[in-house]
Amino acid sequence: MQGLRYSDAGISAGQVLDPNVPETSTKPPHLGRVDSPRPALDEAVEKSSLFENPPNLARIRQVMFECKDPIEISLEEFETYWPFIDNVWVKQRSNASKEGHCTTDYYMCRLRRPTHRTSETRPLPEGKRPRRKRVREGGICNFQIKVIKFEGAYSTVTISRTPGSGNIHSHDLDYIDKVKRNSGLMEFARREAIKGYLPSSIFTKFQEEPQKLVEAGGKFFTVTDVRNVSAKWRIQNPEVQLVPHIGYEYQKGHGIVKMQSLEDTANDGHTNSSLTNFKSPLPPDTLPFPQFPLEFLEPYLPKHNDEKRPFPHVTLSYASSMDSKISLLPGMQTVLSGPEAKLMTHYLRSRHDAILVGVGTVLADNPGLNCRLEGAGGFGGLGRMWQPRPVVIDPTGRWPIHPSCRMLRTAVEGKGKAPWIVVSPGAQIHPQKLMVLKGYGGDFLRIVEYNQNWRLRWEGILRALASEGVKSVMIEGGGTVLSELLNPEYTDFIDSIIVTVAPTYLGRGGVGVSPDSKQDEQGKPNAALNPKDVSWTPMGQNVIMCGKIRDSSTPSDTTETAATQVIPSEGT
Repeated sequence: MQGLRYSDAGISAGQVLDPNVPETSTKPPHLGRVDSPRPALDEAVEKSSLFENPPNLARIRQVMFECKDPIEISLEEFETYWPFIDNVWVKQRSNASKEGHCTTDYYMCRLRRPTHRTSETRPLPEGKRPRRKRVREGGICNFQIKVIKFEGAYSTVTISRTPGSGNIHSHDLDYIDKVKRNSGLMEFARREAIKGYLPSSIFTKFQEEPQKLVEAGGKFFTVTDVRNVSAKWRIQNPEVQLVPHIGYEYQKGHGIVKMQSLEDTANDGHTNSSLTNFKSPLPPDTLPFPQFPLEFLEPYLPKHNDEKRPFPHVTLSYASSMDSKISLLPGMQTVLSGPEAKLMTHYLRSRHDAILVGVGTVLADNPGLNCRLEGAGGFGGLGRMWQPRPVVIDPTGRWPIHPSCRMLRTAVEGKGKAPWIVVSPGAQIHPQKLMVLKGYGGDFLRIVEYNQNWRLRWEGILRALASEGVKSVMIEGGGTVLSELLNPEYTDFIDSIIVTVAPTYLGRGGVGVSPDSKQDEQGKPNAALNPKDVSWTPMGQNVIMCGKIRDSSTPSDTTETAATQVIPSEGT
């Protein structure tokens, strides 16, 4: 088997907002007749908005509709936002893993399946007219997605396109909103209907908040929708006389009209339950999004329209001193990046699907390997958007994985993803360590390909990541990994290099980054590597050197297949 068993938990790209929204209180239904006195509480309830739109609803609906990249979110976020986009999809099938941790639901766009009018008309009750149904042609849109629910220490849901899906919908979101209403919007109408209000009064109240109505997908919402959603409750409660809202009355020829300004009514202390103005505080370690130009990075970053390759886009990125050192001593953290370069590094992380480091860096620094920019998942953003997948090269399984380590804590807090650990076939992985990692959404990946020095082959590692949907990898360290990949034999796999140069010398005892010495055919010393299209950009106290390594005109495809193996859940 190739790749990671639980890697379907997602590779992400990112956008939007924090979902720590409180549960809304359930208000008691109003069952009084027209002449029944209403308590002051009813007036306070009616002052509040009928909408409880979660934050950034319009933008998130668009992101989940387009599904350009896999979207990894928490189960709570999925349950909050999915009802507002479920009108787009029709479920095809479901399956679950043997362990029961992972469930996959497959959906197709509603416009892929036609609707047909039955040839035989069913007998209708006396006095009831048949509904006029509009027949919809099928095959209009071939967009398909899969929704993967993973239950562990941090339950996640990943939404991504299926392999046979079209790249984009053949229609926009407004078109599908016109065809069918979403269940989130209809739930708002149902909650108000069971209080005993007239459908026309509910519709009038909805129309008073046009922005929230459109955000929730109600651009084409009609009073008939309210009647339909309240019909079942009205049948079950035939004795209830439906009434308009306080301050509204029915006028012949005009319908429900507003009689007084509810804004002038005294507030009795009950606050609006709408979540529209809800904003969760950002974590204290949140970094501001860079406000300085970063356009110079674009030529060296991954593109969605890259040529078809069996490997991800690979960017080498690290901070170095003037004498090409990355730390003062082995295992010693050394700050070389200024505040601007630090923000740039997190921006680079947000633009890649994965961050790769060696186990030495993990043992020395205990890094989080996440993106802390405001707007990333866990930092004001939705789910795990903008959060790259940590990948640790640990051939012998040295890393003592424990729930207290920073990467797993970051995953539990929703501020990043659990790591994938690349190991060799001979690595002895304790079953408890395996279960801990899988419980957090991570996994082990065995690579059985070696080079002539009995080291894991980078071709196998990169190909396995690509097979799991990783389209871009940012390699940050440590010195051994970076130095090896700077050798000419890897130029077909490394696309770009971005180095932050600090104005300091660390000395001969520091940890250096440099490829092996090279000689020409006559045995004379030769330059080991010459990046192309080099640019130098000052950034605060640092200078950023960007260059391209891989020759895009040379095909990098090979016929070899990466041999990989997933460690089973039962043990090694």
